Amino acid sequence: MLYKDFQGMKLSALGFGAMRLPVVDGDDTKIDQAAVDEMVDYALEQGVNYFDTAWGYHGGNSEIAMGAALAHHPRDSFYLATKFPGYDLSNMDKVEEIFEKQLEKTGAGYFDFYLIHNVCEMNIDEYLNLDHGIVAYLLKQKEAGRIRHLGFSAHGAIPVMERFLEAYGEHMEFCQIQLNFLDWEFQDAKGKVELLSKYNLPVWVMEPVRGGKLAQITDEESAHLHELRPDESTVAWAFRFIQGIPEVCVTLSGMSNFEQLKENIQTFSEDKPLNEEESAALQAVVDEMLGRGTVPCTACHYCTSHCPQGLDIPKLLEMYNEAIVTGGKGGFIPSMYVNTLPEDKRPDACIGCGSCAAVCPQQIDIPGTLADFAAKLAG
Repeated sequence: MLYKDFQGMKLSALGFGAMRLPVVDGDDTKIDQAAVDEMVDYALEQGVNYFDTAWGYHGGNSEIAMGAALAHHPRDSFYLATKFPGYDLSNMDKVEEIFEKQLEKTGAGYFDFYLIHNVCEMNIDEYLNLDHGIVAYLLKQKEAGRIRHLGFSAHGAIPVMERFLEAYGEHMEFCQIQLNFLDWEFQDAKGKVELLSKYNLPVWVMEPVRGGKLAQITDEESAHLHELRPDESTVAWAFRFIQGIPEVCVTLSGMSNFEQLKENIQTFSEDKPLNEEESAALQAVVDEMLGRGTVPCTACHYCTSHCPQGLDIPKLLEMYNEAIVTGGKGGFIPSMYVNTLPEDKRPDACIGCGSCAAVCPQQIDIPGTLADFAAKLAG
């Protein structure tokens, strides 16, 4: 197992994510505890020492399952991370209640790593509202030794992360972002890494394979990758891409079965980042993926000056592309973003006048695209 240094600690480069645990009869809330126990035992045996769960995973049962599985092992043999669920705005005034319940559910006694969860456009104003006392309370828990290291996760765009860091950056020790070979440029994960470097914050990676989507490339797309690395799967390529980013400390993988766990552990037994030729081959795969159904908006903003509704068309098209890449439906990030907008600024507010399309240098059918986006969100 590869390890990364963090404040004198040796953290396994592969982190065990507990968002996609094995379940019974396809019910996400019914975790197969025996299977989880077996996977956790094997992970620890093979050198994985970082385990990541959260309040809302598996309908609230992930923390319980991970606590039960880890209880078979000495407390100092692993590092446990969980998160404050600010993705639900009704939780903002419940930080003490939730934290105490998390300690009870996991039985861990303390959390090695604790994250302010999912900083994004939807909740940044509330996270910055000092009346909720979230960061103040968590800092007290850190002083008391019930939190060893405090950080945050972010799905929001760079301006949102900047606002959060300006307010709380001095207290943060690490940040977890969505980073993979597709989102390096598509969601500007590269820019997010650069921002975090300015604050000297190491990077934790979530969604390294985008929930498995990046493993589902076509035979034609994978052919050249296989020629370059015959013994490596597409999933391994995704991890090798991340191994080339020095700011990354822990890469989380939500593993749903024993075979995925074994394969990932094997991958993280050696450091084999991509060379220049391999990076170019992977970029060709990205180009192919982004070419399927997305629109070529360059954010020139010609359209916005001609929109009688005042819609932020480039941003809406960016979210449309995200929905397409995610799988054609609304998608988590697009839905989350659109829900933060006033109703008269959402995709279905487009009146179809065509003024925007008339000045679009890329000749995008903007009204048709926004109508399709609205239908996907509704569906």
